[in-house]
Amino acid sequence: MEDVLVAVHALDPLTGAGLVACLSGRQGMVVGRGETRKRADVIVAAFDELDPAAVAELEAALGNATKPVVLLMDPAEEVELPSTLEPSVVAVLPRAAVVDDRLPRCVRAAAVDTAGLRLLAQERKTRHDGAVKTRKHVLSQREVAVIRLMAEGCDTNEIARRMRYADHTVKNIIYSLTHRLGLRNRSHAVAYALRAGII
Repeated sequence: MEDVLVAVHALDPLTGAGLVACLSGRQGMVVGRGETRKRADVIVAAFDELDPAAVAELEAALGNATKPVVLLMDPAEEVELPSTLEPSVVAVLPRAAVVDDRLPRCVRAAAVDTAGLRLLAQERKTRHDGAVKTRKHVLSQREVAVIRLMAEGCDTNEIARRMRYADHTVKNIIYSLTHRLGLRNRSHAVAYALRAGII
């Protein structure tokens, strides 16, 4: 089997260096540098969020080519891809996949069988879209962060300190999501988030 040529893309240089180190140490993988990145078989990209800068980075990496992209983001299940990237992104993995065999396996699979991976990606998207519709809600990232901290047992002051918000802002976030979702209290909000698979 030929070596898989991988191009690594990340807005954060430290993340990029970590991915290069991780993938360079794997048998059967070569990380492209400089001009060789343009000839890559697979693109591996890691971003904190899929903001306009991240989308622009990926679109520039792809150019006019249709190459398989393996995306690393947390939470992987909730990534909503823009239509310009949907044809190329064959897998979305959590960042933890870097430390085990999931990332290298996925990269090898993407180099060999992108059609199969695209089918899995489409299935994941369909399940995610259906789950969002059945939950009848859309939670913002900061609402999810507040619920996660509540699940850890943090009170309003601790949540405000960790998120660098004012106490009343945290109270407003909690009130807004409990009222909108028809929840009775904080415990009910945490239980709801657990059942919905949000946390």
